[in-house]
Amino acid sequence: MNDTAPETAVGELAARLNVMAKQSNAEPVTGRILGSDIVADRPSPAADVSAMDGYAIRLSDLDRDPVPVTGESVPGSPPPRMTEGGVVRIFTGAIVPDACEAVVKREDIEETEHEIQFRASALQTRSGENIRRAGENASTGSVVLRGGVKLDAAKAAVMANFGAYQADWFAPVRLAILTTGDEVGRFQSVPPEPWQLRNSNAVSLTSLVSAHPWIEVIAVEHCRDHRDALAETVAQCMKTSDAIWVTGGVSKGDYDYVPEVIAENGGKIVFHGLPIRPGKPILGAATDEGKLLLGLPGNPVSATIGAMRFGMPLLAKMSGQTDWNPPRPVVRLQNAGRKTLPLHWMRLVKLVGQGVAEPVQSQGSGDLVSLGQSDGFIEVPSGEAGQGPWPYYAW
Repeated sequence: MNDTAPETAVGELAARLNVMAKQSNAEPVTGRILGSDIVADRPSPAADVSAMDGYAIRLSDLDRDPVPVTGESVPGSPPPRMTEGGVVRIFTGAIVPDACEAVVKREDIEETEHEIQFRASALQTRSGENIRRAGENASTGSVVLRGGVKLDAAKAAVMANFGAYQADWFAPVRLAILTTGDEVGRFQSVPPEPWQLRNSNAVSLTSLVSAHPWIEVIAVEHCRDHRDALAETVAQCMKTSDAIWVTGGVSKGDYDYVPEVIAENGGKIVFHGLPIRPGKPILGAATDEGKLLLGLPGNPVSATIGAMRFGMPLLAKMSGQTDWNPPRPVVRLQNAGRKTLPLHWMRLVKLVGQGVAEPVQSQGSGDLVSLGQSDGFIEVPSGEAGQGPWPYYAW
């Protein structure tokens, strides 16, 4: 085991990974990664528009009382001509007439059917007040979305507004999930023996990535503790995947073949063993082509935490995301205790309030019950303790 901190290990391995190719002229899909910039095809707003319901005026109109209403401007229609000595009734988002110098909001007006009077509050109106100028949000040709962002509802609205009905997208990262162990199986029709385990790792890791359209799970395989079978399965997965996650077989036992099999398949090991709990035996490697090979411990808590802490940001880097490893939100830990570890402690927690969590009692890295009771985990640096705040990773 080396003394590399988790964040450093992620960065060193990420630097060796390939970014996915781009797919051109595809329709937007929420959760995919934008492959190139989106530029404004026209100004936003496209013209000077009213920011309020009210009346379009010349400033000289403030000296008249009353003033006739000579027209109306509504959204979705061109503005009327503004006649000398008259004002135009206008609605939010409607284009202001050419001669308009300001918009007085309706609350500052006394209205009759055909004319208005200005209240005292309107007499201080300044030039340009309550008018949104053409292009103040974006000018024609300006970048409104940068490539490398993940499409969400807000960004989809921007694309639609500027006519970007097709765009370039990074291809999803093709991920193979490989579990190992003679004791592991599905056991759907018959119950497992006491020495056997249901394959929770395959389910948890698949669930972890399934909500992300920028990841495509192309294979979920299981291998017994047989070196040749493992080597053949890894070799086959390497042909069709960009990344492989393997659970189990990464330690130093007699049946832990994963490190040598990864090396045989071109994986250059960047780290093997990190000062973390749980999950010390974790292994990270990359091929010369920039493919990821991540070896996770077989214990379910270790595997799930390791996949979240290491696997997800590494896949995000490969997906083309510019902000692939953003700062985590932080929480304060109540009932933290005084225990410290000479390791980075990935501690299961449950949220109990806004920005507040408490520890989930756990019997170790095989305690699936504690995993299911948690909302995520915090990362407590080596030698530290207390309430934090600590970085929080939500499931």
